[in-house]
Amino acid sequence: MIRPILPGDDEAMAAIIRQVMTEYGAVGEGYSIVDPEVDSMSSAYSGPDAAYFVALLDGRVVGGAGVGPLVGGPDGVCELKKMYLVSDARGHGIGRKLLTLCLDAAHDLGYKTCYLETLTHMTEARSLYESVGFEQRGSPLGATGHYKCDGWYTLDL
Repeated sequence: MIRPILPGDDEAMAAIIRQVMTEYGAVGEGYSIVDPEVDSMSSAYSGPDAAYFVALLDGRVVGGAGVGPLVGGPDGVCELKKMYLVSDARGHGIGRKLLTLCLDAAHDLGYKTCYLETLTHMTEARSLYESVGFEQRGSPLGATGHYKCDGWYTLDL
């Protein structure tokens, strides 16, 4: 089941983000693990220009993903943000469903382009992004503060 995030999901999503980022060695400054929104995802994505969804498996939150304006980016560009799944939820199509829902929401919110940042060693995520049409860029876009990311993608919506 996938649904919009609720305030009661904040603690679980913060734990998932920290767990997955640590799993991939993405700890410290320059990574999204230190973003202030990690502890309050429901309020960070409650505005009219953003959306965040959580995935539940057997009643527990196992991941999430969202879209919102790209900080420091051009008009009409959103960012796919904080897309993380715990390891036992991967490989079941949940990530694809979350991604599709986010891209549909971005389109409905009026965005023309979706941007994302990742790490080259997050190969499963990169394969998913590429399978829906994201194209790799040679440099970052906007001013996210995630200067340790080394993979950047865009998709025309």
